[in-house]
Amino acid sequence: MSGRIVVAGASMAGLRAAEQLRAAGWTGAITLVGDEPHMPYNRPPLSKEVLAGRAPFESLAFRPRASVSDAEWRLGRTVVTARLAERTVELDGGEVLSYDGLVVATGMRPRRLGCPGPLAGRHTVRTLADAQGLREALTRPGVRVVVVGSGFIGCEVAATAVGLGVAEVTVVDPLPLPMVGPLGELLARALLKRHEERGVRFRLGTGVQAFAGDRTVTGAILDDGSVLPADVVVESVGSIANTEWLEGNGLDLTDGVLTDELLRVGGRPEVVAVGDVARFPNARYDGVPRRVEHWSIPTDTAKHAAKALVGHLMGSDAELAPFSPLPTFWSDQHEFRLQSFGAPVLGRDDVRVLDGEPEGDVLVGYHADGRLVGVVALGGPAAASAAVRHRAELLRQPALTA
Repeated sequence: MSGRIVVAGASMAGLRAAEQLRAAGWTGAITLVGDEPHMPYNRPPLSKEVLAGRAPFESLAFRPRASVSDAEWRLGRTVVTARLAERTVELDGGEVLSYDGLVVATGMRPRRLGCPGPLAGRHTVRTLADAQGLREALTRPGVRVVVVGSGFIGCEVAATAVGLGVAEVTVVDPLPLPMVGPLGELLARALLKRHEERGVRFRLGTGVQAFAGDRTVTGAILDDGSVLPADVVVESVGSIANTEWLEGNGLDLTDGVLTDELLRVGGRPEVVAVGDVARFPNARYDGVPRRVEHWSIPTDTAKHAAKALVGHLMGSDAELAPFSPLPTFWSDQHEFRLQSFGAPVLGRDDVRVLDGEPEGDVLVGYHADGRLVGVVALGGPAAASAAVRHRAELLRQPALTA
């Protein structure tokens, strides 16, 4: 088969897309373009094992399947422009690649605070280089750390910093509780208590208005004017989709790349999106397009998008069911784990304890229209196993739109 598919993005989503293109029957050329110099690697350990010094890079790298041994990797390169009508993309440096099919897998980048003050001493955690630089800063004697944002990365970094022996770790967030968005109030309160018992301090209900210091950060100035001393600041305030290169093509790039129920982009069957840059309707729930930044999503989206794309390119557009994944996430913090299946965010108005107690191992169910739409376990291995046992029940649930 002649022709070429360009995969814009060479992290986990790009790799899984290439592998699934081969699995779907594509024998033509595959070119992957990615801005990092590394082959794809696993990102979740960056805020935990890598930051703690327990995992070298070699342990993070994915081993590509033999089916993509002939794929062309353009690493350390960036796609800067796409002309979908012409079926071309332009790379930094001016090189133009033509394609028969295009996979959008450019992912996210950390959102940065627009506060005044010095930049030195401020970190994010997204890439291997980010984690290595932050670890070096955290292991200096007597360092004081302020983590801005109490979501997944913020809580994981705070837990890892305490584990490294950092004396002062303070989490700042305008929200009233850590991770209250994805978890709801009941589990968020239990999570807060666990962190505080292990030495993490919290300043909740307030934000950062500026950073003190001349050439490097010496403190975080909060909305009420108080100052938290800080030698290291970790900004964990969300992500921005890498979609600028797609501008000018009439696409909806409001929050990631809007797709249809088969992950096709802008009514173009030769363009699909995968990974956390894709904003897709999930037929399992209410059909509202959403981005999902969970580890399982690159693989799930790649399987479905590859079938849709290859089917179109091979002229065998078989009937595909609408994309309907069961999202899953986990988060290791201190010695406990959060384990989730489903979409808890859709059921935060009806939260029920299914097993255990919030003070110990606990399993919580989230309901919408009386149906179980998600479960989250907090605690040790027994709690996580209890969540796994509810996975089959979640898969059996009818769609919310049915």
